[in-house]
Amino acid sequence: MRPETRDTPSLEITVLVSVGRHPLTGRGRRADQDARGVELARGLPEAEVQLLHAGTLNEGSETALRGYLGMGFDALALLEQPEGADILPALAETLDEASPQLVITGECAERGEGSGLLPYLLAERLGWPMVSGVVAVEGVEEGIATLLQALPRGQRRRLEVRLPAIVSVDGAAPAPRQSAYGPARRGQLAFVPGAVSLDDDWAGWQVQPARKRPKRLKIVKAASARDRFKAAAAKAEGGGGQVLEGVTPEQGAAAIFKLLKDEGVLR
Repeated sequence: MRPETRDTPSLEITVLVSVGRHPLTGRGRRADQDARGVELARGLPEAEVQLLHAGTLNEGSETALRGYLGMGFDALALLEQPEGADILPALAETLDEASPQLVITGECAERGEGSGLLPYLLAERLGWPMVSGVVAVEGVEEGIATLLQALPRGQRRRLEVRLPAIVSVDGAAPAPRQSAYGPARRGQLAFVPGAVSLDDDWAGWQVQPARKRPKRLKIVKAASARDRFKAAAAKAEGGGGQVLEGVTPEQGAAAIFKLLKDEGVLR
């Protein structure tokens, strides 16, 4: 007799994707953090992943969106919104109806306002918990997801959050795979109906390219040209360093251990 097999319940994930901007050419592309979120979702076993984009569809945005399809997806849900619309109500309504267990976003958009507030406002609207800076989803069991969160100086923190939840992906998450041309062209852009809410404040904005700010130079006060040249050419000195000479291996190890504890690497 064949042993009985139990069907493992799948994890329903929606990844919010946006149109990015190439830092050199300014052309539309996959947003880096959103693509990392897609890669993160694809790495989860028994997960049903859906891509969702809210915005306009034109030649530039279609190329970028098809870049996500080239990561191995047959379709991408397009919640069409005109330029200048507030996408928050439409996204909240769509996610509330779809009821995914996990929503993955980037931390900040590469175009438009780029304030990074959308995941937080969306979580507040839906009443779901929000976790930022996620680099890995280690597992999901009994409705609770175990997340690995990135902290400053390369530190990590393990968290548990009850689903449904919204998480934003850190730049230290796994790099996205390359987009394959064939699947990108064959994938379908499925239009999803949604309410349109115009943003009255956006209509009054003036958008212009950002200018690179000049680097501030340290003002050197010296009496002669020689002193000014020496101050400008001098290397910066570290304030908290310590030079150990002629110490035993035990003393060196103790100094390293103390440094690691002071920096918070060891607890």
